[in-house]
Amino acid sequence: MSIFTHVTVGTNDLQKARNFYDSVLSKLGHKRIADLGENGSIWGENAPSFFVLKPANGAPACMGNGVTVSFEAPDRAAIDAFHAAALASGGTDEGAPGPRGWAPNAYAAYARDLDGNKLAAYCFKPA
Repeated sequence: MSIFTHVTVGTNDLQKARNFYDSVLSKLGHKRIADLGENGSIWGENAPSFFVLKPANGAPACMGNGVTVSFEAPDRAAIDAFHAAALASGGTDEGAPGPRGWAPNAYAAYARDLDGNKLAAYCFKPA
């Protein structure tokens, strides 16, 4: 059982965020499952799990320093595709795909989205 019902990040350009996450999250088996008008969108596999919203208080969205949203990937190839899609969609590299020594079989990649939110994808399956 997961400890989260969902994770939310903010955006300042909803259409660009929708395009970015449609591309990036599809590599991990997720799709956009709902749009909330001009307020945001929701992605998931079978249930809502990741939201991108305009801030409710009307202030500009900004990323949290030290905050990372990490997605589970089905395999290492999906992580490579996630990272490539992030960069191709205008995101920036925060850590190329590869092994991470802090856990057995950990393989990951990091990127930032168009609003500066730090993202990761992880797989803990053997190569």
